[in-house]
Amino acid sequence: MAHIDLFFSTLSPYAYLAGNRAEAVAAKHDATITYKPMDIMALFARTGGTPPKDRHISRVEYRAQELVRQAKKAGLPFNLTPAHWPTNGAPSSYAFIAAQNAGGGDLGKLMFAFTRAVWAEEKDIAEDAVVKACLEEAGFDPALADSGLLEGAETYAANLEEAVDRGVFGSPFYITDKDQRFWGQDRIDDLDAALAGDL
Repeated sequence: MAHIDLFFSTLSPYAYLAGNRAEAVAAKHDATITYKPMDIMALFARTGGTPPKDRHISRVEYRAQELVRQAKKAGLPFNLTPAHWPTNGAPSSYAFIAAQNAGGGDLGKLMFAFTRAVWAEEKDIAEDAVVKACLEEAGFDPALADSGLLEGAETYAANLEEAVDRGVFGSPFYITDKDQRFWGQDRIDDLDAALAGDL
């Protein structure tokens, strides 16, 4: 059975724009997914990236145009300047890790709920009530927001180290069990083709 490791940040606009397309590709190929939430700003610092606020104006302007274009292509509502970005991604990431460990819900839906909250709903995913609402929407016990915090912190840190070791430098980032790497929501079709044996 094929497998995908999906490295992402709950703060990532591109993880939001991916929607649940990677999950659909995985289902098509009977592949499993392990989700690995990580600290994207720490990843940038470790892998030669630059936080958006520190980028050259040409990159800032291009990002602004491209995000809006990609949102239109995906048919998703999008706010280029959300009220609560950046915010602390740790609480939502810890809750995601607890949900993955507990099972019983839809992790793809949870990733989308967190990222949608930031980029379309003007919500702060560092707030407990928002985290719990996202958990509940995806079919998980909202109490998971308050459990396994130490394990969540340890896994969150370990995911960052694993990301650096495995060549990850952005979000979302997909790695197949054959070490084929795909960066960005605009590479999901390539992920599909790779799982089909066409790439």
